[in-house]
Amino acid sequence: MPGHEGGESESVIGRWLKARGRRDDVLILTKVAMWPRQPGLSAANIEAAVEGSLRRLQTDYIDLYQSHRDDADTPVEETLEAYGRLVKAGKVRAIGASNFTPARLGESLTASAAGGLPRYETIQPKFNLYDRDEVEGELAALTAAEGLGVIPFYGLAAGFLTGKYRTPADLKGRARAGTIKRDYLNDKGLQVLAALDKAAAATGATQAQLALAWIMAHPAVTAPIASATSVAQLKELMAAAQLVLPTGIIADLNAAGRA
Repeated sequence: MPGHEGGESESVIGRWLKARGRRDDVLILTKVAMWPRQPGLSAANIEAAVEGSLRRLQTDYIDLYQSHRDDADTPVEETLEAYGRLVKAGKVRAIGASNFTPARLGESLTASAAGGLPRYETIQPKFNLYDRDEVEGELAALTAAEGLGVIPFYGLAAGFLTGKYRTPADLKGRARAGTIKRDYLNDKGLQVLAALDKAAAATGATQAQLALAWIMAHPAVTAPIASATSVAQLKELMAAAQLVLPTGIIADLNAAGRA
């Protein structure tokens, strides 16, 4: 964002943690590798980045520290050894990956097993009713075989799956207008929205709740990630956790998303 340099969200959480006076009932997940000032997964960068995160978060440890994206220029062993030192020091409890291909994730898991190093326990890919390819297939098979958690981002497809954006006119003045117009406002996207509309009429749930409940019902997924910009939105999205979708609705949504 204009005027920001990176790390502001960690600082906000750190101030909140300090003010509430408790840390033990909170799980903190953060990442390394994509901040332009600290790119990549070299040992030196990981070790510098984690110290910055701990300082901003005002905590002694991070529950899940994730490689935000792959770094082909750094050997996986170097990355995992750096994580191993952080785990041994108590600064990181577990590690995860994000935006890794199944091949590179598998290479990292093999290196962990061979070297007695910490392994990625989670993978964070893009996944929603529209974007299916990163999870279904090879990655789903690998994570099931290895027992990894799948915690996908973009659960609402940049807000498109809330049903608020159906024509170019709906995008005027919206922060994610370019993304939605480029990636989702097309025949397939409108077909997915039609299926969500039908499911909403049958269940009384909102399109956003249905989109997240569908992800939670998916056998490959541990839990979705979704963003809220208000307390009202947060309450709406949290209600998705209590929504059990009938088999027929899941089948209809599956079919729409694979069109």
